[in-house]
Amino acid sequence: MSELADRSATELRALIAAREVSVAEVVRACLDRVDRLNPTLNAIVTLNPRAEDDARELDQRLARSEDPGLLCGLTAGIKDVTPVAGMRTTFGSTIYADHIPSEDALVVQRLRAAGAVILGKTNCPEFAAGGNTFNEVFGRTRNPWDPAKSAGGSTGGGAAALATGMIALAEGTDLGGSLRIPASFCGLVGLRPSAGLVPTHPIDWVWDTLQVTGPMARTAEDVALMLQAVAGPSPFSPIAQPAAGRDFVGAVRAGAKRSCASPIVRTSRASASIRTSSASAARPRSRSRTSAPASRSSILISPPAAPHFSRCADSGS
Repeated sequence: MSELADRSATELRALIAAREVSVAEVVRACLDRVDRLNPTLNAIVTLNPRAEDDARELDQRLARSEDPGLLCGLTAGIKDVTPVAGMRTTFGSTIYADHIPSEDALVVQRLRAAGAVILGKTNCPEFAAGGNTFNEVFGRTRNPWDPAKSAGGSTGGGAAALATGMIALAEGTDLGGSLRIPASFCGLVGLRPSAGLVPTHPIDWVWDTLQVTGPMARTAEDVALMLQAVAGPSPFSPIAQPAAGRDFVGAVRAGAKRSCASPIVRTSRASASIRTSSASAARPRSRSRTSAPASRSSILISPPAAPHFSRCADSGS
């Protein structure tokens, strides 16, 4: 069952829709990963005690031939600066160490409405300020590829949880890279949407165009899937982007137009070739520094993001 945790959100959605697996099985697989890996990584700081109950309710709705939504059964981690009703939300600060919100943030409401299962809150630096993830409430989040290194920030908890299959989707915020930095550190995809595409509520300053709410996932298609569910204007926000009629998933599947992609691909491959040639020329001939065993716990696991890297490499893109 645990291998379900390695599937992409898109794959899990298809399996659940075909009734090949239950939502309860998916949630249990993710919780097993949390039990096994979170003590080392410290990615999820508060679990949702109702996660398995929510999964059973979704399975019952599916049994009645209802449509619970676009993200039915997908596990989501919510950054610990985003309110979730009834769940401890600390903002990574001792000031709010015991804070429990009374209502969901708008993005959480939309995730629930789309059928996602909120698995828990993910770690972040105090008030989401910083490119590394640590705070005085929960401590440091570690990189899933090498626990001695940083997972990035400020959505570092979400990134570490995603890369190891604890969750299928991660919600986060981004001002100066807080979705993109940890995604790059952990081998994932993080998107900073245009301001207003995913309205942020509650927020102290409704005209804020610097910090935005957005998705992180293991593949671009998974990011698009989550974005499809949470994007769109809201009366809570005066800043808005049109979302009606926009097919984010379809756009990802279609890929870049060839006329646009070809120069980018050629430039990227030429740059990679130059770097490879330079590295080969500069590499020392002695093998003494490269023959050390790779078992120095440098890689905690082979994260579920790895197969997606392989597919990209195999396609030559």
